Amino acid sequence: MSQADATSRVRALPLGAVALIATLGSLLFGYDTGVISGALPFMAHPVDQGGLGLSDVAEGVITAALPIGAALGSVFGGQLSDKFGRRRMLVWLAFIFFIGAVGAATSLNMGLMAFFRVVLGIAVGGASTTVPVYLAEVSPAEKRGSIVAIDQVMIVTGQLLAYTNNALIAHLYGESSSWRWMLLLASIPAIGLWIGMRVMPESPRWFVAQNREDQARHSLERVGAEHIEAQLDDIRSTIDKVDSQESMGFGALRLPWVLRIVVIGMGLSVIQQITGVNAIMYYAPRILESTGIGTNAALTATIANGVISVLAALLGLILVRKLPRKKLLALGQGLIVFSLVGIGAISLATDGQGATWLVLVLMLVFLTGQQGAVSPVTWVMISEVFPLRVRGLGVGLSVLVQWLANALITFSFPILLGLVGLGPVCMVFAGLNVLALILAARHLPETSGRTLEEIEQIMAASKRRSRVRAADTHVN
Repeated sequence: MSQADATSRVRALPLGAVALIATLGSLLFGYDTGVISGALPFMAHPVDQGGLGLSDVAEGVITAALPIGAALGSVFGGQLSDKFGRRRMLVWLAFIFFIGAVGAATSLNMGLMAFFRVVLGIAVGGASTTVPVYLAEVSPAEKRGSIVAIDQVMIVTGQLLAYTNNALIAHLYGESSSWRWMLLLASIPAIGLWIGMRVMPESPRWFVAQNREDQARHSLERVGAEHIEAQLDDIRSTIDKVDSQESMGFGALRLPWVLRIVVIGMGLSVIQQITGVNAIMYYAPRILESTGIGTNAALTATIANGVISVLAALLGLILVRKLPRKKLLALGQGLIVFSLVGIGAISLATDGQGATWLVLVLMLVFLTGQQGAVSPVTWVMISEVFPLRVRGLGVGLSVLVQWLANALITFSFPILLGLVGLGPVCMVFAGLNVLALILAARHLPETSGRTLEEIEQIMAASKRRSRVRAADTHVN
C-alpha cells in the first residue's frame, strides 16, 4: 500500500478542534497573567496566616518575574520551534506550564515564588510566539485570519477565567492560603495541552522546510485540507521566495530605513504597555480595595474587567479591518487618557473612598480602549510594518521590548502606589499617553491597505525629507 493510500484513510481532524487544543497555550498565557491579581492580596498576608508576607517591593518582583521570563521565552521560542517543530515545542511548553503552576502553588517563600513565575513566563513567552505560527501554518488561506484570531480571544478568555476562579475560590475557601489553589488550577489546561498536542499534526510548512514532504502531505490530510498538491506547491514556492531573499541580521540596523522601521515597531510595543494596561490587569483588586471595599468584593468586581476584555477583543477584530490603523489607535488612547484622568481625579479628590463603582466603570472604559483598539492595532502593525528580510529581527525586538516594558511597569506600580497613591500614578500614565498620542500622530506610518513595499517607500521618502530639512537648516 502506497504512502498516499495510507494517508487517504487517515481520519481528518476538525480544524476548529486543532485550533482549540493549540490555543490552550494562549488560554494559559491569559490565565497565568491574570491569576496574580487575585493571588497577591492573599499572598501579602503574614506567613503564620498562610500568606508569604509580601511587601510592596516583593509584590512588584513576583509580578514582574513572569514578563521577564516571557522575554526570554519569546526570544528563544521561535528559534526552537524552527529547529524542532511547532507541535513538539507546544508539548514542551505544556510541561513547563505544568511545572511552573505546581511550583508556584507550593512555594514556601518569595524567592521560590519568583523563580517559578519566571518559569511560567518562559512558557508564556514561548506560547506567544509558537501558537500563532502553528495556527497560521495548519490553516487553509481562506480560514487563516479567523483561525489565528482565536489566539487573542483565548488570551483574554484565560484572563476572564482567572478572575472568575479567583472570586469563587476566595468566597468558597476564604482563607489566606486561597492563593495556592488559584495558582494550582493552571495545571489543568496544561495537562490538556500536553495530551492534546501529542495527537495533533505537525505544521506541514515545517515539514516542507525540513524536506519531509510525505509527512507534510500527511499533516494536510489530518486537517482535512483540499487540493493538497496545490497547497504543497504554494508552500514550496513561499519557502523558496524567503530563501532567495537573504535575511538581514543586526548589521541591518546600520541602514537608516531599517533602523527607523525597527524603532517604530519597538515604539508600538512601548505604546501598548505605557497605557498601564498590565497595572490594571495585575493590580485591579488592589486598586478597588483602595476605594474602601473588601478583598472578596474586589475580586468579584474584577470579573467585569475580564468580561469587557473579551467583548472588546471581539469588537477589535472587526474595527481593525474597518478603520485606519492610526485613527483606531488614537481612538483607543483617547479613551485610555479619559479613564486615567478620571480615576486620578477621583482618587485625589476623595482619596478613593466611596467611589468604587465609578472607578470600576472607568476601568472598564479603559479596557475597552485597550483591548478593542490599542492592542489589536499594535499586533497587526507589528506583523505588517516590517519588510520580509528584516521581519524576524523587527518582530523579535518588538516583542522583547514589549515584555521588558511590561516587567518595568508591573514592578514599579505597587511601589509607586505605596509611595504616592493612585491619583498621582494615574496622572503620570495619562501624561505619558498624551505624549504617545502626539508621537504616533507625527511618526507612525498608516499601513491600512498598503503593501510592505509601499510602507518601505514611505519610510524612504520620510528619510529623504529629513535630509532635505537638515540641509536647509545647515544652509540657513
